[in-house]
Amino acid sequence: MLDAFAHDTREDVLVLAMFETRPWEHGELQLFQLQEKLNAYVSFILDGEMQENFPHLLGKPVRIELRTSHEPSERALGFLSRAQDQLALQKIGLEVVVIGEVTAVEGGCCGGTESGGCCGGGATLPQHRHETPIQDSNSSCGCSH
Repeated sequence: MLDAFAHDTREDVLVLAMFETRPWEHGELQLFQLQEKLNAYVSFILDGEMQENFPHLLGKPVRIELRTSHEPSERALGFLSRAQDQLALQKIGLEVVVIGEVTAVEGGCCGGTESGGCCGGGATLPQHRHETPIQDSNSSCGCSH
């Protein structure tokens, strides 16, 4: 099961997002769980399930985003770097997005939830970025930016 799936029309890319809100302190078990989830996402893409469910998006580039509340450990970053190299061979992007700690906001965030990626902060890093807060100038999102 995918955590989130979207067509980013600005970049014309399909984004499959997975969320990790736990701190990166669970060692081998957490990396194994990440690997299993990543394998499921890749299977969804390569085994035809994505094409079957979304035929109108056939041929679009695909990026998997690991959206995490905490900076990944060095060991996790090493695993993700190796996975990124392997996925590149299949023309699938992999990016880590640090979204900051997830907290509840009354009424949600920009109509959704903070875990949906609206709030966060920081600077852009190569293949590993910190989400920039988004606020629609035509509406109030209820987040404290």
